[in-house]
Amino acid sequence: MAGRDTTESQVIGSRIREARIKNGMSQAELAVKSNISLPHISDIELGKSNMMLTSFIRIAEALQVSADSLLRPNVPGVTSLYESEFSEILNDCTPSQMDSILKIVRELKQTMCKKEEE
Repeated sequence: MAGRDTTESQVIGSRIREARIKNGMSQAELAVKSNISLPHISDIELGKSNMMLTSFIRIAEALQVSADSLLRPNVPGVTSLYESEFSEILNDCTPSQMDSILKIVRELKQTMCKKEEE
């Protein structure tokens, strides 16, 4: 069981690291924003340390990401939540507004993909 805990900690830690880097944040900045020591942030990202739930919440809040995106980003339930949220947003839009939003989303996605490749 300890081996599985270590692997899960490493996966979650790497997702935290990815989110931190995407936000252009250093480990030191994350440590300050989450009120967690820098060595502990490093250990969490490397999967060397299991974190308490309160630490996980503070990290997610500091990164301004959902817990789902750090824990289980590819779960169909999480994806369907995003889809229903988009549907709600677009529900009362005119065709012209939807077209504009679609163009913006395409540009944003393209920009994000380029940044991930760098």
